[in-house]
Amino acid sequence: MARINFGGIHEEVVTREEFPLAKAQEVLRNETVAILGYGPQGQGQSLNLRDNGINVIVSQRKGGDGWERALADGWKENETLFTDLEEAVKRATVVQYLLSDAGQKEQWQKVKKNLQAGQALYFSHGFSIVYKEQTGVIPPSDVDVILVAPKGAGRTVRSNYLSGSGINASYAVFQDATGKAHERVVALGIAIGSGYLFPTTFENEVFSDLTGERGVLMGAIAGLMKAQYETLRAMGHSPSEAFNETVEEATQSLYPLVGERGMDWMFAACSTTAQRGALDWSKRFETAVKPLFELLYRDVQSGVETKRVLETCSAPDYREKLQQELDEWKNSEMWQAGAAVRSLRPENTKS
Repeated sequence: MARINFGGIHEEVVTREEFPLAKAQEVLRNETVAILGYGPQGQGQSLNLRDNGINVIVSQRKGGDGWERALADGWKENETLFTDLEEAVKRATVVQYLLSDAGQKEQWQKVKKNLQAGQALYFSHGFSIVYKEQTGVIPPSDVDVILVAPKGAGRTVRSNYLSGSGINASYAVFQDATGKAHERVVALGIAIGSGYLFPTTFENEVFSDLTGERGVLMGAIAGLMKAQYETLRAMGHSPSEAFNETVEEATQSLYPLVGERGMDWMFAACSTTAQRGALDWSKRFETAVKPLFELLYRDVQSGVETKRVLETCSAPDYREKLQQELDEWKNSEMWQAGAAVRSLRPENTKS
């Protein structure tokens, strides 16, 4: 493993230089990987594995968008695509359990009764294992239990792979029944297209992931954007001006530069007026939101968040209520303005 200095803390990571794809292919040469669920992660990971020469089959319920996407992607019914989850588990040596968290709880008994000694049970999220009191997911002792968690959406797992860049991922071994769980998990991480792999635990992965999703990855940033947009509108600014100053400039100009160069570079590269204001107000925002992040982490750690997720997502009318919530965002003035702004980007107006 390579030893890398992360801000003064040295960590060991796995890179593709020391564990190349050829090595991963050799480790997985006799494995059959079953992808359970063809959502974004299932789709992205399965296609990358297939492109990298790994023997892959997919299980997805018939009907609906997932089934149609699988067929469009070239999976063949009753050959590499199965409606029967139990059959897929029986055919596999590695079972990638990529259903939604609520779906994993619902389908666990079917998976568990078909697991065989020596198989690997693979997750991309620590949810079901860590919150076993809520999910009931307790694997038998004779299977490897491993995790590879890409640090991005399933669509990015695929698009980054196709562009040749890969995406970073964490990995963990919860249970090593065969003595080869570590080699298996690293090989799978490389084979799904990870740029590099860093070690974690199932607990640390789910605690950080749930906090991040609710925080700066989506929840907090959506709330901040909405608050600024509505403040500008209330002060008389037009929808296009409010959206451009809140979202468009951030996502199209500043955030890509932060990702490429870092926040320190961004502070140094902007005007002195922006620099002074950003440095001063960043401290005020940090002071204001730090208690909220601490509360969020405690709720994740204690299971308050996961209990709510499982109860809400398993309700029979969940999809209808979810669509109502999504439509509220889509139909709001802010994001209708956003649709108009995006349509006017130069790349979208070329004749």
